[in-house]
Amino acid sequence: MKLLFAAAVVAIASLSFLAEPAFAQSQDKMPTMEQMMDAKTPDQIEKERAADKAYKESLKKIPDAKTSSDPWGSARGSDAPKTAAKTPATKKPIAKAGVTAN
Repeated sequence: MKLLFAAAVVAIASLSFLAEPAFAQSQDKMPTMEQMMDAKTPDQIEKERAADKAYKESLKKIPDAKTSSDPWGSARGSDAPKTAAKTPATKKPIAKAGVTAN
């Protein structure tokens, strides 16, 4: 009885291993459920094209705004200089601890 059961298990396992390559090859030709759900009808494609065209046309109607990149421009007065002049820093000698000058 055990021998018959073992032979049946081996036979079923070998059939499933033989069937896998054929099943894998047929997957390329058959669309999956996700692909079928994502497919669009010609009417949907035409509506998307019309919406894209209307969006691009509306973008053309917006004038080019040339704004200042100075975030503090409104906080400063108009008489303040735009850029600060850089002055070279003078080098001070570093005082060493425990050393006395003669």
